[in-house]
Amino acid sequence: MRHWSKGIRLGRTTLAPGPATIPHRYFSATAPQNNLQAPKLDPTMATSTTKTGQPLDRPVLDSMLRRRMFYTPAFEVYGGVSGLYDYGPPGCSLQANIIETWRKHFVLEEDMLEVDCTMLTPHEVLKTSGHVEKFADWMCKDPKTGEIFRADHLVEEVLESRLKGDKEARGQKVEIDEEKEAKRKKKAKDIKALKLDDSVVKEYEEILAKIDNYDGGELGLLITKYNITNPTTGGNLEPPVAFNLMFQTSIGPSSNLAGYLRPETAQGQFLTFQKLLDFNQQSMPFASACIGKSFRNEISPRAGLLRVREFLMAEIEHYVDPEGGKKHPRFDEVADVKLVLLDRKVQLSGSTNTTEMTIGEAVKSGTVDSETLGYFIARIHLFLLRLGTDPKKMRFRQHMANEMAHYAADCWDAELLTSYGWIECVGCADRSAYDLTVHTRKTGAPLFVRETRNEPLKIEEWQVDIDKKKFGPRFKKEGKTVEAAIEALDQEIREKLSLDLEKNGKIELEVPGTETGKVAIDKDLIKIEKRTRTEHTREYTPNVIEPAFGIGRILYSLMEHVYWSREGAEERGVLSFPPPIAPTKVLLVPLSGGHPDLKPLVKRLSQKLRRLGISNRVDDSGASIGKRYSRNDELGTPLGITVDFQSVHDNSYTLRDRDSTKQVRSDEDTICRAIQSLIEGQKTWADVQKELPEFTQQELD
Repeated sequence: MRHWSKGIRLGRTTLAPGPATIPHRYFSATAPQNNLQAPKLDPTMATSTTKTGQPLDRPVLDSMLRRRMFYTPAFEVYGGVSGLYDYGPPGCSLQANIIETWRKHFVLEEDMLEVDCTMLTPHEVLKTSGHVEKFADWMCKDPKTGEIFRADHLVEEVLESRLKGDKEARGQKVEIDEEKEAKRKKKAKDIKALKLDDSVVKEYEEILAKIDNYDGGELGLLITKYNITNPTTGGNLEPPVAFNLMFQTSIGPSSNLAGYLRPETAQGQFLTFQKLLDFNQQSMPFASACIGKSFRNEISPRAGLLRVREFLMAEIEHYVDPEGGKKHPRFDEVADVKLVLLDRKVQLSGSTNTTEMTIGEAVKSGTVDSETLGYFIARIHLFLLRLGTDPKKMRFRQHMANEMAHYAADCWDAELLTSYGWIECVGCADRSAYDLTVHTRKTGAPLFVRETRNEPLKIEEWQVDIDKKKFGPRFKKEGKTVEAAIEALDQEIREKLSLDLEKNGKIELEVPGTETGKVAIDKDLIKIEKRTRTEHTREYTPNVIEPAFGIGRILYSLMEHVYWSREGAEERGVLSFPPPIAPTKVLLVPLSGGHPDLKPLVKRLSQKLRRLGISNRVDDSGASIGKRYSRNDELGTPLGITVDFQSVHDNSYTLRDRDSTKQVRSDEDTICRAIQSLIEGQKTWADVQKELPEFTQQELD
């Protein structure tokens, strides 16, 4: 996701003038350190619920995910490094299944051209793209302690904590994140229950609703106006300064070639445009796609997998002819898809009220800029639903003016609601023609489309002829500079100069880089005439629609959306991944783990399922069958096969559904076919229940 000055952000609350008293979640310059766009993080988790509507206890979920090795802090035995995580076996499988689904949904379905671009990027490439100067967040420093704070996070959390104190003072119930509160008590002063004026509350809420729209200078003014200081010491802070988020390195043994670890995959795709266009037989429109690691040196990484310094991205660059109104031939297929939208006008009014409408209505009304942008927004929505995300916890938020790059026409983020608040997981931007244009200008490479016109086009224009035999001796070493200035003149200026030339016998031009900055050119050196030329080919630089997916953020948000616990067994969680997404598809459970009669059946079933491409695990421990199923519910395994003593006699098995715990029974081949249809998404458990007889009790002897 390619938003110049944004990282990831946490929370929303409110403040009163006075010393900041907030949970200290920033890093110290002297201490070990604990992407994409900043998430709107809820400070209380009050709106966070499980799949079944229970209040979500994030510490319990986090403990389960780490215990089951979905992910773990990297280099933990050395104390760990903030913002770096390792995925364990189920986390790796879950990530691989999300990527496989992404490839099917986008690369295969849209006939995209997938590339794998290098992560090392030369300095010149990122300087041309603007990353070297603009890819930054605003940070401020405590000059006495050396502590570093990300400015927008600091403002946001101080205001939120003051709003929280206001609620307490008014006697309103405030939900508390116990884990976060424990950290706050260790590192910051207590939050005072201080009632604010209603006007101040409204002012704070409006600032928080527009926090993405402030630049460094504006954040500095907010810090001064609201007396925001170091939350631990109360010390004053220096004004915000830009901090570039890219990891710098050198390429080669001489270290002469400066480079960076890429902050996105997009630049590699842009630079292969001409070769991809040739590969696609010069056919437009088309899209490239890339999946790979990107790196951002976050100022204050936090929120687990949501803000990290190394992350997996999946990015699409869809190239479209700007003259066609950015129409999409398949837009009608998605026109009726309903979306929850939060547009920029609502945000700038200080509100976060959403509107539900179809993407067809959104494009027709101009809320979304074009059909092609709308098409991909709808396809992103369908992809997230396919993964198993909760549609009630999904919205598309439009970027405000200060969030977008100056050359972008429109940009929307797919945000998912989690216990951290609204998290941007996918950005979908109309990038116009900026990247291809600047790289062409810098290198001279033909990163544009050249196509034969159906009918020749006649163009009337003012053309300039220079008598180069006389021009060189007249201007000498400044000749090329003057000539370049003449060639750059637009049609309106050429027309005016032709009149000056006819009237005065000469023209005068301002030419930076010459000795006087201005030159006079006599009519014996130059001729400016209106002529008609016929154009048989057309050259244009495509516009780019760019959907960019943060896989780690989607993965974590999905785990919160599918998590729940059974009534009476709250200590045991369940992850209800859809079967195609689940890390392991089938659990094989011999009723008596060590019984020699059951082992051959389990082995045969496991091999048969693997030959069908269905991942499975065997749990033949001495624990009860219920406990074995329960601990695999925590891994999200959707199906279970019980091998009992009846299986020995008639080769029949029970098949268990994770969510309902219902079971059916049939022969080996029928059970395997049912599993395959569930994994491929061809059938639901309800379909299987209708087709196969229900089973209620295992044969124990």
